[in-house]
Amino acid sequence: MKNSIKLIVICALHCAGILVLTGQTKDTLQVNLLNEFEIAQGALQRQKLFFDTSNRYIQNSAYDWLESVNAFLDGSERIKDTAAITSYKIIQSQLYSDIGDYDKSIAVAKELFSNSDSLNKNTKSIILSVLDANYGKLQMYDKQIEIRELKKNLGITEGVSFYDIYASMGLYNKAMKQYILAVKPTISDNDHLALAKHHNIIGNYLRLDKSASTAINEFKKALGFLEVYINDNTEQKTENNIFESEYLKAEIIGNIGICHVQLKNYTEAIDPLQNSIQILSTYNNGFYQEKITDFTLNLAEAQLQLNNNRTAKQLLESSYSLINVDQELKRNRLFANYYDKTKNYRLAAEYYKDNERITDSIKAIETSILKKQLVAIVGTSDLENSRKLINEQKLANEKIRNEIQAKDQSFNLIFISLVFTLIGFVGLVYAYLKSIKNQRLIAQQKYIIENSLKEKESLLREIHHRVKNNLQMVSSLLSLQTRNTKSKAAIEALEEGKSRVKAMALIHQKLYQNEDLSLIEMQGYIESLINSVQSVYKKGGHNISITIDAEGTELDIDRAIPFGLILNELVSNSFKYAFPDNDENGKIYIHLRKNGEQGYFEYTDNGVGLPDDADERANSSMGLRLINRLVNQLQSKLNTERTKDGVRFWFNFN
Repeated sequence: MKNSIKLIVICALHCAGILVLTGQTKDTLQVNLLNEFEIAQGALQRQKLFFDTSNRYIQNSAYDWLESVNAFLDGSERIKDTAAITSYKIIQSQLYSDIGDYDKSIAVAKELFSNSDSLNKNTKSIILSVLDANYGKLQMYDKQIEIRELKKNLGITEGVSFYDIYASMGLYNKAMKQYILAVKPTISDNDHLALAKHHNIIGNYLRLDKSASTAINEFKKALGFLEVYINDNTEQKTENNIFESEYLKAEIIGNIGICHVQLKNYTEAIDPLQNSIQILSTYNNGFYQEKITDFTLNLAEAQLQLNNNRTAKQLLESSYSLINVDQELKRNRLFANYYDKTKNYRLAAEYYKDNERITDSIKAIETSILKKQLVAIVGTSDLENSRKLINEQKLANEKIRNEIQAKDQSFNLIFISLVFTLIGFVGLVYAYLKSIKNQRLIAQQKYIIENSLKEKESLLREIHHRVKNNLQMVSSLLSLQTRNTKSKAAIEALEEGKSRVKAMALIHQKLYQNEDLSLIEMQGYIESLINSVQSVYKKGGHNISITIDAEGTELDIDRAIPFGLILNELVSNSFKYAFPDNDENGKIYIHLRKNGEQGYFEYTDNGVGLPDDADERANSSMGLRLINRLVNQLQSKLNTERTKDGVRFWFNFN
């Protein structure tokens, strides 16, 4: 809940900043929006004007609007204009939300939606959006999820996702998975800017989930896609596109710096954070202040940990705005640490006290929101519950009168019923006892089965572990043989064999490390495989830019081993032959996808390409023959294309 309180404070401060910015146009605005609303023709036109106007509170407050809307609503209720009543109540619900009366807003919106059969799809969408926002502000996330599920059931799919709710609840890992499912399918493979933003967001979720080392990998992927976008001269870019890409680059670099601070790699954090602050300060127009502040506080923490106390204090005293409560708490904590280090314990105590006061304020806000939650739940259901209780009481009274009238005539029947009831009760007790016995038996059998499965799973993990160890031993033997061999051709053959053995060993390592012993996550496997190949070819491949697009793809061992060997051969060939002179601008792209029963694999590099007699060499080359056989094992056929920028291999598989 505390994360959500802080989020509310952030939103309030951000909205206040926007009002200050937009307030600069107040004197130049010619039309009073509330007057235009009042002279509009009809309730529907007023409803459209209200919801289409984002800056409606520049000249008139929400209370001014509410007074006008209530007057129109009273008039519509006097003449019983149901359509107009609906429109004005929708506006009224939004106004209650805007002034912070979330319980009233929910009550009005729920009353409207109770007659949803008479509402069109657009009106339902507006009402549900108001309820969604109110439940979010009251941290009633279960209700918020129900509203979005209801939207989906009604066919209102635009903007319906759940990852923002999970993030507000602090469930960053679940938010990340929902975000990937919702957003990744909408991004095309050649939209490098969108891919950069996508990986930056995933990195942020991982960073917030305290997985800083994994987050750095995502941020590096984001930088890779962003560099491709920036260096792509075929795509025309507006000034806004260039500005956006520069800001995104600064944000990603700063996020990497924050991850280093989380990992306590303070020296590595300095340069990324300083560069990001410098770039964002250049472009800052008020909208990036929160990021600048965040990066500045992390830079101050790194300097403080490196005992650069004076620099840390200058950063903490620098003229920036504290955007949210988290930042204020962190700044006070860092000041307290600084004064502890400099033995000024009086000032340190003052900053600790400031944090206690802020914490008390947060608790007070939590209590206030809890009260509003109770009002929202109770207030919206009192009328309905009262009607229900009255109807139930009427039915009960009628039932009692009928029983009294029939009492004398049905005494014998009642007695017989009691006897049969007693017999039935005895039968139920017997059935219950028998059910308990059966449940115990089932529980014992379930326990035995679960233990057996755990033993089998443990044994299977041990098998994969031993197979991996045996393959590593084979690799070590090949390394020893290489040292005792003087023939260059023999050494190369032994190194190739060693690389292939490592590729298979890596499969078994990934299997026994996975929770699911039947599938291998290919993105991480390919990254590990390339690192292994690079360690074999120590003099090559380290300057080549390698892009791997296999996220979310999982294969079983029967497919993963051939893929590992195919990739091993292709990457080894690129390192050995594709860049004979210089690999500074070398690029390798690996794409692997599997949707259902259909899969696709593609490998390209921008090296010197295949020689003219490649088809003849294919019959004599061990590597190419091995690749073709492995592709045949996958019941497919290898396709090869010579391009002006290198070579491309691809095939489909089941």
